[in-house]
Amino acid sequence: MLSFQTAVDAGVRYLETDVHMTRDGEIVVSHDGDLERICGRPGVIKEMDFADIVTADAGFAFTLDGEEFPFRGKGLRILRLADLFATFPAAFFNIDLKPDDVGITELVLKVIDAAKMRRRVLLASEHQSCLDEVRSTAPGIATSFSYLEIAALMQATAARDPSYHPAGGALQIPPEHYSWKLATPESLAMAHRCGVEVHIWTLNDEPAMREMLELGVDGIISDFPQLALKVAASRG
Repeated sequence: MLSFQTAVDAGVRYLETDVHMTRDGEIVVSHDGDLERICGRPGVIKEMDFADIVTADAGFAFTLDGEEFPFRGKGLRILRLADLFATFPAAFFNIDLKPDDVGITELVLKVIDAAKMRRRVLLASEHQSCLDEVRSTAPGIATSFSYLEIAALMQATAARDPSYHPAGGALQIPPEHYSWKLATPESLAMAHRCGVEVHIWTLNDEPAMREMLELGVDGIISDFPQLALKVAASRG
């Protein structure tokens, strides 16, 4: 919660996060599917009840700028998505469905509807099945592209295919994948011609942010929101 609050206090309107499903059907906010790296204890989220997960120390392993675990033992906990919505009802959310399991989709949609947040979320996933489920059951909710759909757009860009039709509303990509450059003037032009926004992840240094903003991307995803806001503001 501290990281989200810090971002909102800095002026961020769009919050990006990943979600997983617990054994007892709660949707929790976590990048990893297990607790080891963040909380310093074993445990796989999908195999645990929320009551057990919430006892883990979400600040256990965090360190930055030479500080030695400044948030360890400070009461930070893994959140439910519902808690995030309740705390920041005026924010917009980019939510990545991590598991390759369409079962998570139904539960995430229930949380979104309970909070009346359909117009404030974009659902992302690299898994085609999850995005297909969202689009079939909640067609009014914005979605990003699966990795297969990203490849299709890139192929259409290379072929200059005028018949290409986008699957989602936001192309969310890294600047490049191995030696394949994804964020190019051509791919941006194709996306924008189709009415698709382009969001680039994960940019954590000023030169990379400036390069992508000058290219014409619509958004950047960063672990350092204050820096991203500063760079964006400096461009006028």
